Amino acid sequence: MIAAKHLILSFGSVALLSVPVAAQLTGAPATDQTATQTPAASPSPVSTPAAGKHVVPVPPEKAKPIRVPRFDKPPVIDGKLDDEVWKQAAVFKDFYQVSPGDNIAPSAPTEAFIGYDSKFLYLAFHCYDDPTKVRASVAKRDQVFDEDNVRVFLDTFNDQRKAYVLGWNPLGIQQDGIITEGQGDDFSVDIVMESKGQITSDGWVVEVAIPFKSLRYEAGKDKLWGIHLFRNIDRFNDEFDSWVPMSRDISSQLSQEGHLTGLEGISTERTLEIIPSLTLSETGKRVNALTPAQLEANKTLQDPGRMLNQPIKHDIGLTMKYGLTPTVTLDLAINPDFAQVEADQTVVTANQRFPIFFEEKRPFFLEGIDIFQTPLQAVHTRSIVDPDIAVKLSGKRGKNTFGFLIASDKAPGNFSQDDRNNLSSLPAIQRFLDKNAYIGILRIKRDVGKESNIGFIWTSYNFPEKHNQLAGFDGRIKISKQKTFTFQVLGTTSRRCFPEPALDAHRPGASDGCFAGYDPIAGNPTRGAQTQSYFRTGKGLGYLVRYNRDGRHFYYGFNGQGRTQDYRAEVGFTRRTNTNNLGGYMGYSSEPKPKAKLISWNFNTSTGISYNWQGLSQSGYVEASGNLNFQRNTYMGFGSALGYERLFEQEFGLKRTAAHDGAFFGGPERSTNQLNAYLYGGTKPSKKYGLNTFMSYGHNSFDFDFGAGPKFERVSPAALANPSAPLDPGPGDSYDLELSLNLIPANALNMSVSYSKNWLVRNDTHRLAFSDDIYSFRSTYQFSRFVFARARIDYDTLSSNARAQFLFGYTPNPGTAFYVGYNDDLTRNGFSPFTGQLEPGFRRNGRTFFIKMSYLFRKSFGGK
Repeated sequence: MIAAKHLILSFGSVALLSVPVAAQLTGAPATDQTATQTPAASPSPVSTPAAGKHVVPVPPEKAKPIRVPRFDKPPVIDGKLDDEVWKQAAVFKDFYQVSPGDNIAPSAPTEAFIGYDSKFLYLAFHCYDDPTKVRASVAKRDQVFDEDNVRVFLDTFNDQRKAYVLGWNPLGIQQDGIITEGQGDDFSVDIVMESKGQITSDGWVVEVAIPFKSLRYEAGKDKLWGIHLFRNIDRFNDEFDSWVPMSRDISSQLSQEGHLTGLEGISTERTLEIIPSLTLSETGKRVNALTPAQLEANKTLQDPGRMLNQPIKHDIGLTMKYGLTPTVTLDLAINPDFAQVEADQTVVTANQRFPIFFEEKRPFFLEGIDIFQTPLQAVHTRSIVDPDIAVKLSGKRGKNTFGFLIASDKAPGNFSQDDRNNLSSLPAIQRFLDKNAYIGILRIKRDVGKESNIGFIWTSYNFPEKHNQLAGFDGRIKISKQKTFTFQVLGTTSRRCFPEPALDAHRPGASDGCFAGYDPIAGNPTRGAQTQSYFRTGKGLGYLVRYNRDGRHFYYGFNGQGRTQDYRAEVGFTRRTNTNNLGGYMGYSSEPKPKAKLISWNFNTSTGISYNWQGLSQSGYVEASGNLNFQRNTYMGFGSALGYERLFEQEFGLKRTAAHDGAFFGGPERSTNQLNAYLYGGTKPSKKYGLNTFMSYGHNSFDFDFGAGPKFERVSPAALANPSAPLDPGPGDSYDLELSLNLIPANALNMSVSYSKNWLVRNDTHRLAFSDDIYSFRSTYQFSRFVFARARIDYDTLSSNARAQFLFGYTPNPGTAFYVGYNDDLTRNGFSPFTGQLEPGFRRNGRTFFIKMSYLFRKSFGGK
């Protein structure tokens, strides 16, 4: 199936960005605007810039660095903005509307205030508005950008490459993250800071105190910080207002930032953070109620199973962070508690050839994760599953950014009790039992020129009979204000089990040391396919090149990437090997009209081909799509793609030779022309609710003939004649429907309901290959900013699995938390894990009750 949904995200959703679309903004001359040293008692009028299509010049008062006053005493952070000390602050006013308008007058005035002392940076916003129309709720941390909010970008190294993104809603609830040019936003970062907000008679006010020790920065005499100040007014079509004008002819936000100066005499204290954690849990697991002998004697017996509670488990962990300098941090984790408070999203797993990517959620690895990110995903820290110990050193000195991480992971050798009980049937795992994998990562990146950089990455993964080393270079070159070139080249060498499609064609140095194709980490080979693995050394190459030209209206780009057959990145994420992808795109965005019914539109077209390293084509496509943005936060998109896909049996298992059959029934390959059409849309006309939908149809999408569990046996012609026949992939019609509804019936209550349905019907047999319905419900009630109760229920019809999670939490700051939770795992009308027979109704598979607590101890040393 052509991946049209993913193409939309790349080329068709310009208007759905979560930050101001500054990389595509331009406008006309503006009136004189200033940042002053005395606050205005009332909002200052802003003249509407004259209509035009040339760049709005930055007023001289905003073009020069703004000196930040040093406060003689700290303000009280209570959301009232009534402390006398705020009169000393630098004032930032006369904002521009930069989206959907193009550097025009904002719908409502905004004023920002900034000051500092030796330990804190102080910010305040006064957002004028009708208080009855302000959109704000007692939201979860890091979920405030879907309502009214203010944001500040702090480029604390003034390198125009990376900045902190700090935001607050009208109630002072926080969102924090990192924006990196060329990579986008990452809101997994948590920063300790204090903020309060309240809705007032003339709008709303937020006050913030940010400890300097929570940031990485360079400061002192003649040092500059880059800064952006934004306000987001949700009800006005997600309006963004910026303190400085933003040009859509410049494909960078940080290169258009303003600047702060005067941050001198900051305390140079070093900070030690210690977070001990304790998790107590009791797990119940469904086990046999009948003995194997009883089941063997009477095969019609149904084993209902029984719940067996395991002993209470305790897990003690410790994480530490020490600020060696304001720019360099050392992190340590000893037996960290990486139990995820929130489970991964339920996704469709039927008919999937390649691995599914899940994001990192664990705080230790999220700290400074942007340093390790590269275009080819050479590092994906979820490959470090359960470390005994991990150490990380990261920071920036001058133009050099660096990160070094080492870890000992006990997960690869930590086999389940069932596996341990069956060592006689799996003798190969004995040599891996209770062994650790040792991981190392080194990342260095150097700033070049004004906005470019080059980098080096090295990773090492070592486990018995699985060794992998990776190294390479990458870079992002800013050619002009609109043009960017990105590249990466990686080389790998591995000593491990490799699949060998041709049994009689051993490569030099190979040995059949793998147990029946068993890979101690990755598990067994592709479903339904016969294969064989051999232990040997393999060397691989991965590459990526990307050229982008962004513009006010017209934009285009070219890209290419590939990985050889033996490319492995055990510390990273690799979706496919032995492939090359070449493609390009172009598009046109309209001039925005904020007051019109149709605010803006864009049209995109893209094309691409894939082929393996033997020169054989794998797939190709050409796609056209469009996106329309209307009033009341309403959008609609559509698209269609024509494509071609080709399958080779050696990608699924054995390659036929004179000595044996191949993985496919009949011929050694399959190919088909494909058509895909899709439609999506959404609206958020009110603070109370929002609706989104996506639907697609794919003609001649491949059924890979894997089957989909006991509910859907293989339905290919070969499988219907003989269920044990080799794979017989074939085309069919696929359908995808997704609906989601977000509800905020009260300021403290947030709910969402989503439904997705995916199914495929084969053309040759007209049988249903699979059908999967996923229902999800999430609800959070915030008793206060820091105390909440959450419920989550997911039901997947394909697996007949229902998961429920109920959680009570207290999270006063990053690092300090208390959770009480209960997880339940049930099957509805599923199949017995003991007999394979259908079990009507509900059956409980497992349950867990847990208490998790951690506390942040923070101590500063030295300084002045």
